[in-house]
Amino acid sequence: LLDRSLHNNPPATTKKQRQLKRTLTRQLQENQIDNARRLADILADMGIDEDIEPFLPLLRIPNAYWILQFPYNLSRLHYNNQNILTAVRQASKIVFALRNYTHYDHTGEKTKVSITETLETVLELYHNQLKQGINVRRDYQSVPTIWCYPDELNQVWTNLIQNAVQAMAGKGNLELKVFLQDNQIVVGVTDSGCGIPAEIKDRIFEPFFTTKQAGEGSGLGLDIVKKIIDKHQGRIEVETAPGRTMFQIWLPIESKV
Repeated sequence: LLDRSLHNNPPATTKKQRQLKRTLTRQLQENQIDNARRLADILADMGIDEDIEPFLPLLRIPNAYWILQFPYNLSRLHYNNQNILTAVRQASKIVFALRNYTHYDHTGEKTKVSITETLETVLELYHNQLKQGINVRRDYQSVPTIWCYPDELNQVWTNLIQNAVQAMAGKGNLELKVFLQDNQIVVGVTDSGCGIPAEIKDRIFEPFFTTKQAGEGSGLGLDIVKKIIDKHQGRIEVETAPGRTMFQIWLPIESKV
């Protein structure tokens, strides 16, 4: 029982946990186990799934509820320790991402960096927001490092990812692509959100133009994005339809200037 618990995790959502508890309660009652509801609560919290057949002899013991307290406490201790380790690892990643985000030279000189790494830096900062309901798909091809202004490109990825999250209302698919085409690095950011209405598509890069509610946006996000891409002698294009919007950025591979 303890071994099963240590290799399983409790249901990820409250709804799934309630469903599991109801299923376990029903199975225990069908096997004429006393205190079925209380035992089902413990088993579900331990991450025990619907296969309880191996544990029926134990569960039929009159004081089974109290016997289960020992493996239950051990499993919760293990689960809490794993959560702590996960939190520490995630905090380390965020600190590393923040250091990458802020360490670049702001003197106006270009730096040679990996475009994929700059994308991943911004993604790491959005980790908690994305994990709530957004499935991130990565398709990164091997591309060379380029001379660029990394801190400014971070602003580009931040704006595009934030817009994608808002367009999907926090739930959907976010796809990131990096590939080489015609001696340029192409970065694609695609979301499964509501799309951009055709009548405003040509205006989204205008200064102060926004479709957000009052107080939610300055209307400078995509204007700044375009200015940064122009500064890199690149270009940005958008394709949109209900359920799919894709921004593509072309960055030339060039020597330091």
